[in-house]
Amino acid sequence: MDSSSASPAAAASSPAFAFSSPPPVENPRSPFSKPRPPSSISRPSYLVETPSRPRAPSSSSSRTIYSDRFIPSRSGSNFSLFDLSLPPSASSSSSSDAGREDGSGAYAALLRAVLFGPDQGVAPPATPDRSSAAVAGRSPSSSSSTSSSVAFSTPSRNIFRYKAEVPRYSLAEQFEDELPGFSHIHPRAPRKVPRSPYKVLDAPALQDDFYLNLVDWSSHNVLAVGLGNCVYLWNACSSKVTKLCDLGVDDSVCSVGWAQRGNHLAVGTNQGKVQIWDASRCRRIRTMESHRLRVGALAWSSSLLSSGSRDKIILQRDIRAQEDFVSKLTGHKSEVCGLKWSHDNRELASGGNDNRLFVWNQHSTQPVLKYSEHTAAVKAIAWSPHVHGLLASGGGTADRCIRFWNTVTNSHLSCIDTGSQVCNLVWSKNVNELVSTHGYSQNQIIVWRYPTMSKLATLTGHTYRVLYLAISPDGQTIVTGAGDETLRFWNVFPSPKSQNTGSDIGARSLGRSHIR
Repeated sequence: MDSSSASPAAAASSPAFAFSSPPPVENPRSPFSKPRPPSSISRPSYLVETPSRPRAPSSSSSRTIYSDRFIPSRSGSNFSLFDLSLPPSASSSSSSDAGREDGSGAYAALLRAVLFGPDQGVAPPATPDRSSAAVAGRSPSSSSSTSSSVAFSTPSRNIFRYKAEVPRYSLAEQFEDELPGFSHIHPRAPRKVPRSPYKVLDAPALQDDFYLNLVDWSSHNVLAVGLGNCVYLWNACSSKVTKLCDLGVDDSVCSVGWAQRGNHLAVGTNQGKVQIWDASRCRRIRTMESHRLRVGALAWSSSLLSSGSRDKIILQRDIRAQEDFVSKLTGHKSEVCGLKWSHDNRELASGGNDNRLFVWNQHSTQPVLKYSEHTAAVKAIAWSPHVHGLLASGGGTADRCIRFWNTVTNSHLSCIDTGSQVCNLVWSKNVNELVSTHGYSQNQIIVWRYPTMSKLATLTGHTYRVLYLAISPDGQTIVTGAGDETLRFWNVFPSPKSQNTGSDIGARSLGRSHIR
């Protein structure tokens, strides 16, 4: 049977890659009514004529009744509209074969080139082509033209096979070349953390005491540092240094803590007092007592200030109230050296020299959660800004571990031995990473990726224990302080929008200077 005289049904049996337009809309009066095609409009080629039932002779010409079956026909497809050039082997075939088979061959060739690239050594699957099955039944005169149309069928090979010579990203490159509008996908290189600080400040009289917290960074980009019996403010935008207060020779600074809005600074003293200062005016607002010994830990929750002392007590102070404190939290058996409120201000975590980690809620006077897995003092405490209830804590010299807790389910998640005293922890708010600072015996700073806890960088430079740590308001820069009386600024975290954008501070100022 010659291919040019194939019936529409035979054409419908071959695979089609072009889509014909749907038949005209039927009578809208009833969705179930029989179709009534207009007599003056010629029917398209994809409808099959069916002979009408015999009728009585009449003077008018007999009308042809069309069925409502939709049979797609590839013979009416025009591949030139899609800029699909036919291969040279297909151009020599007959016109009827080109309409039925060369279009699918050209489409398959283009699809294969886009997916696997030209001459990539990957052959299509050996799925039998319908056109090849019809070759056996054709006449010898048409076999030559048909063989050219099925020239794209190659021996059987697995299209998912990996080849060493095929580039790993050749698929994306081919899409970029063949299809405009697709951007090239490059593999993400590991983020590089600078191994040196971009700025160093001399901080004379910065104490080498594990239980103190003498550095904090405000939301207004102002760094507060307690040096001896004075508190100094360093403006990170202008590098201006301001002396906020002097406690006199009879007292010394043991802790500093900025309020969340960045205007008020709390100062804990060696005599057990807590002072509230207006940093913009350099004016003391009030002084609160009630602790019998030094106040080494401070934490803000809106207008509520928590203070932890060597007297083992945590006092909750509302700076709007006249009383020095509104509640007293008891539970620790030794000095309280770590305090942190969760980001939703619902839970307070406290660590002490009794090797205990406690979690309190807003209204409790006894801890609601108690953890005793650490074997040394717990000063390093940090709440994750990414996962609700995820708490990290670090132990001292005899412990050396960072532990992770789920305070929602009251479960211990994981533990990693760092090999040295854990002094501080802080999470990045831009990426799921955290920084730990260490003391004996390596005095290093480590950037971790959570939850794998793989090390992104280990930073060294301090010659004493890295006892103090604070993070900039943009979440990119950390400042570390040590008993070597230096403050070092490091760019360790990426910005929220870019992996390589440095902080404004690092871009503006380099070198070493004095904080007072």
